[in-house]
Amino acid sequence: MGTTTVINMFQTGDYDAQIHRAVEVLQSGGVVVLPTETVYGAAALLTKPEAVGRLKALRPDASGKPLTVHLGDRRDAEPFLGPVSDMGQRMMKKLWPGPVALLFEVPEAMRKAVAARHRIAESELYDGATITLRCPDHIVASDVLALVRGTVVAVRAGISSNQAATRADQVAQELDGKVELILDAGPSKYNKPSTIVKVKPDGYEIVREGVYDARIIERLMKTTILYVCSGNTCRSPMAEAITRHVLSEKLHISESDLERKGITVMSAGAMAMAGARATPQAVDALKGIGVDLTRHRSRPLTVELIHQADVIYTMGRNHAMAVTSLVPSAADKVTTLAPGREIDDPIGADVGVYKELADELQFLIETRLNEQSMEKVLP
Repeated sequence: MGTTTVINMFQTGDYDAQIHRAVEVLQSGGVVVLPTETVYGAAALLTKPEAVGRLKALRPDASGKPLTVHLGDRRDAEPFLGPVSDMGQRMMKKLWPGPVALLFEVPEAMRKAVAARHRIAESELYDGATITLRCPDHIVASDVLALVRGTVVAVRAGISSNQAATRADQVAQELDGKVELILDAGPSKYNKPSTIVKVKPDGYEIVREGVYDARIIERLMKTTILYVCSGNTCRSPMAEAITRHVLSEKLHISESDLERKGITVMSAGAMAMAGARATPQAVDALKGIGVDLTRHRSRPLTVELIHQADVIYTMGRNHAMAVTSLVPSAADKVTTLAPGREIDDPIGADVGVYKELADELQFLIETRLNEQSMEKVLP
């Protein structure tokens, strides 16, 4: 093959055309280097034997090891796994897309069926009874993977057997002439490899710490409810505090025991500055129902908070848009707290308006907690 083409994805005049170009190269049997949030990876279609062989040749240190399937959507995992435990379902929901590879044990009949469907040996994908799946959280990789017809496998594009490339120029130096196309999306977000987690029927095991360590995985696996408003000084912190109060009564435990129960309730502001106190009116309004808001400090909305949340309730449509602009894949877990309408910002109003807001929030929260969608995430 000739010289490798390198495309800067955010300087090219037609992003979509370059995504389709990468898809065409893969489907024609080529090898494409894709950016992810962790490292750059060389990818090929599993059903193209020559491309898969070239892929393996790029990582001689991994000779004989199964390839890692890369998914455009977490729902694409099902055809490789068969029945998935509740723990497995929860881990896919909480950790994907993201910098985590999941190892699943797969029944023999399913392994044989997958191998037959792809016309490959079982050992190409399965290490004994386990398979490794990855769902990257990177717009370029996700867009390519979503459009490819077939199963994409990838290997780390390393600048040596012990290091991984986090910039496209590192890849280009090593792989020029060995791959057809490199999509350059700048430096990787994280300067670490992905975390590898083995899914067990009732738990999990950290196989390799990477971007996420054991403490982060533990935090992400908790049931987390997130409320979002603008400044995180009245509406969303009031909703957070009321939810803690309602849940403690619902579960017959103290509010301080919610974390030990595995339940986290948080709030954030789409335009918040960190560290601001709740408004005095919000504090006074909740004091009347026995809820303490004096210790609240505002926090800005972040990608990490969105990933951590099981469900996200916003005070208005603009807050929901703020969530999905940061993490588009969060669309299926974000909704306005009041269906079909906005919850007005009380900033500048007297305490009477805040008391009316507290009553409204309590009614809406109790309604939401009783919905079927909430029952799925509560322990």
